Amino acid sequence: MFFGQILHSINANFILPLQQTHLHVPDIKDYIEQTILSRLGNRRFHYSIFKSLQPILGKFYRIYTSKKRIYSYRGIKVVIYPGVFHPRFTFSTKFFVDHFLNLNLEDKRVLELGCGSGLISFHAAAKGATVTATDINPQALHGIEESALINRLAVEVLHSDLFENVRPEDFDYIFINPPYYPKKPDSLEEEAWYCGQDFEYFRKLFSQIEHVAATILMILSEDCQIEKIRSISSGAGFDLVKVDEKRIFTELNWIFKITRNSSAKEDKLSSANTH
Repeated sequence: MFFGQILHSINANFILPLQQTHLHVPDIKDYIEQTILSRLGNRRFHYSIFKSLQPILGKFYRIYTSKKRIYSYRGIKVVIYPGVFHPRFTFSTKFFVDHFLNLNLEDKRVLELGCGSGLISFHAAAKGATVTATDINPQALHGIEESALINRLAVEVLHSDLFENVRPEDFDYIFINPPYYPKKPDSLEEEAWYCGQDFEYFRKLFSQIEHVAATILMILSEDCQIEKIRSISSGAGFDLVKVDEKRIFTELNWIFKITRNSSAKEDKLSSANTH
């Protein structure tokens, strides 16, 4: 099945177009340069190959993450238990780290909401921040406690579903690498991937940050339903302002700053003036 999908993609992108051109042998070189090479640089072709690889990649991911692992990025080591989101196989966590390495976090209070491996938290702590890491998965928090000893960095860990056990008002920065696939999670492991059938994660998130003054940064991928998430944020009175983006292989990632939109600010001011 897997190899059949690969062959189908190659046939559709290369073999059939070549057959349809009826080129003579001397023209084959030009065809390769003008058509095939251009397709190799085309994101749609990359994506079709990537989708073909997904079944085998998914199986490999499940096998690899079934054991306790140690992962290192930019000098920080994190202990990752089975069932915890692993940053080795995704781009978002590493891109997020690369982005905020340019921020001055010295003496800042930082919250990583839904920390998973805690890689973001430890890099923030290494930059001099006072860091709190929260997650709904106890295994993630257990791994962070071990990672703190390995890296000799202090990170407070709290078990919390979003802001259930933490006050967002207590922080200068809040970093969020959220689940965004629309499906009801059936386990703690799936909580790291699925945001609920009706994007309940985002509805709850935006309802809990109404009075937050912190700088909130959230990373999303073009693989998510970005317009749906924008609609939910807008309805709650927030804008997603793009502050960085990066294409890595087939996937475009964005980092957004969550800000109050102008209409929400005006409503808040009007409400304050009437009291």
